[in-house]
Amino acid sequence: MATRTPHFGPELFEFLGELRENNNREWFAANKRRYVEVVQAPMLRFIGDFGAALERIAPAFRSDPRPVGGSMFRIYRDTRFTRDKTPYKTAAAAHFRHSAGKSVSAPGFYLHLEPGSCFGGGGLYHPEPASLRRVRDRIVAEPEAWRAVRRMALPVEGDALKRAPAGYDPAHPFIDDLRLKDFYAMASFTEAEVCAPDFLERYAEVCATVAPLLRFVTGALGLEW
Repeated sequence: MATRTPHFGPELFEFLGELRENNNREWFAANKRRYVEVVQAPMLRFIGDFGAALERIAPAFRSDPRPVGGSMFRIYRDTRFTRDKTPYKTAAAAHFRHSAGKSVSAPGFYLHLEPGSCFGGGGLYHPEPASLRRVRDRIVAEPEAWRAVRRMALPVEGDALKRAPAGYDPAHPFIDDLRLKDFYAMASFTEAEVCAPDFLERYAEVCATVAPLLRFVTGALGLEW
């Protein structure tokens, strides 16, 4: 049986590591062809190839305008409102958003590749206040459904309030979850795992594991699963 070609190679991490040390426009311009060859093109191929698995896991997360159902984050940083003016991100990332979502705050699956920090999973990140309230309200209204989500192999994470949100019982059995401002679950990968021929399947297994969380928040927002 022929060995499959990995989507990603060590050169992706080598490039991003060098970019971290040379985060300026002159260096990037001189190395842009490398970026396209070892970072952008492999990620776009991964996004396209992941479409079939995504169809099985969560069909509504395949966006109609982009049949492959995913997008790669731009390498360029938005430096308008930050003191850090370095122009480039030092990670490669992809997001598979719900087809009804137009922003990164929509429910979605996520993949992040960076030297020393590779992870993937999914959830709801920095939702708008109305969306956050709908998720909290569903936790209160359907505690058994939420309890089933909490039995996932991966923990639900996110930034959290120090106190119970206004209008919610501080003694609620899921008060720690009601204090969350995000709802996501992630698994870590080694660089060797990312560069292995079976990484797409490994990532798909993680997405299938976090699918109950995505299903719950998607339903809370009144979106199709």
